[in-house]
Amino acid sequence: MDELNTSEESNVQESNLESANLTVQFRNRIDVRPAQEKLKEVLDECQKVILGQDELLELMIVCIICDGHILLEGVPGIAKTLSARTMAKAIKTEFARIQFTPDLLPSDIIGTSIYDMKLSEFEFKQGPIFSNVILIDEINRAPAKTQAALFEVMEEKQISFDGKEYQMEHPFIVIATQNPIEQEGTYRLPEAQLDRFLMKLNLSYPSRDTELDILKQYKNQVGKITLDHVRSLINSDDIKNIQKILAEIYMEDQLLGYIADITQETRNHSKLYLGASPRASLAMMRTSKVVAVMQGRDFVIPDDIQYVCPYVLNHRLILSPDAEMEGATTFQVIEDILSSLEVPR
Repeated sequence: MDELNTSEESNVQESNLESANLTVQFRNRIDVRPAQEKLKEVLDECQKVILGQDELLELMIVCIICDGHILLEGVPGIAKTLSARTMAKAIKTEFARIQFTPDLLPSDIIGTSIYDMKLSEFEFKQGPIFSNVILIDEINRAPAKTQAALFEVMEEKQISFDGKEYQMEHPFIVIATQNPIEQEGTYRLPEAQLDRFLMKLNLSYPSRDTELDILKQYKNQVGKITLDHVRSLINSDDIKNIQKILAEIYMEDQLLGYIADITQETRNHSKLYLGASPRASLAMMRTSKVVAVMQGRDFVIPDDIQYVCPYVLNHRLILSPDAEMEGATTFQVIEDILSSLEVPR
């Protein structure tokens, strides 16, 4: 009997040891700590300038790692432009700013051909879009023809001019801002262009404590806020290396099914006229992987998907006329969908 108990205990110990080894092996499958620390450094550097917008900065980093474009919406004066400039400064890349106006032409963005008298031929002069991080202020101020000039470059990361293609250098990120209040004289972005943005982030007013911190930080500031003290911490190679890690992040089939269920619900919801496309599903999958890395994990959990879901979907959904009359918002509909679905375990 004692020999039997000893044998059983030995088997249990071997089983526990084998289980422990499997756990350690799984946890150490990919070392994401270097990537996590690098992204944390970028976040901390941006937080020195932008106060009270931690979630905004974190999501902007997620978009940049995913090579995705960002749409910032909010009233004037809440650091939309400053956030974009600060994030661009933290990345060791070229930066350009384009102010959209009603008289802006497509050639003002992509460039134009100029006749070279010495060579007796036309030479293509690149426009400001040929950069790495491009800030487009008030994107809805320009007419549809100018907005359409961004379509190819945002999706294909190239432009076609006079039958020749010009590729953009990596990384290529468009950060666009728009004001939701002053709509007179603006041009609403079509759904096809909105779908080009990986995320739409809505900025709100800071709390009183945050506003007080802002006043204290800049009480001795004369003139505009400078970014000379912001360090450039990552470059194109760093971003590519982190993207290679994303390919190895583990995601269970149940979680892929969870994303598919969310997308399907948007297409069948009674309050939605237009649901999300497969591009939205892919965006949720990619961005949730970056969130997992930022949390120090090499696997995705449902919380990662739920975190990015509202920002990936809110600009891709169109409310039904009845829902608009009721005062519903896309964020409320997304919250209803997430609460109605069973979360994978």
